[in-house]
Amino acid sequence: MEDRFERFTLSIFEIEKCWHKLTGEEMAEYGLKGSHSVYLTALAKSKDGISATNLCEICGKDKADVSRMMKIMIDKGLIVKEGAYKNNYGGVYKLTKSGWEAAEKVKRKVNLAVEAASKNLSNENRKALYDSLDIISENLKTLVVEGIPEN
Repeated sequence: MEDRFERFTLSIFEIEKCWHKLTGEEMAEYGLKGSHSVYLTALAKSKDGISATNLCEICGKDKADVSRMMKIMIDKGLIVKEGAYKNNYGGVYKLTKSGWEAAEKVKRKVNLAVEAASKNLSNENRKALYDSLDIISENLKTLVVEGIPEN
């Protein structure tokens, strides 16, 4: 299957694009875009907060993007930064009450979308898909760190 890389990457990009569009409907209520929803989703996984470095890892974004997005969401009252040192370094970002509400709306929307998008998959196929994506993701993370072997 010569085009498997192209099929894989284009499918992943299409899924991400659609995810941002669908979550963008919820984010518009807060004056934000769908791209902010990935941060809300990541932040909702931790009640203790997440550092900028960890957000970079989790969301696959650079520090400039994380910093810019966090500033926007702080200004919108969705998150706070706690435990920062002098000059605002360090610390963790946490969801506010409004942030938790927004994250829940996004989660509900995404759950509905995933259910509708996978309606024609059997439970067995769905499990195989998610298991395969987990394996591919872990293998790609390893390649990023170790490099691609020559043979």
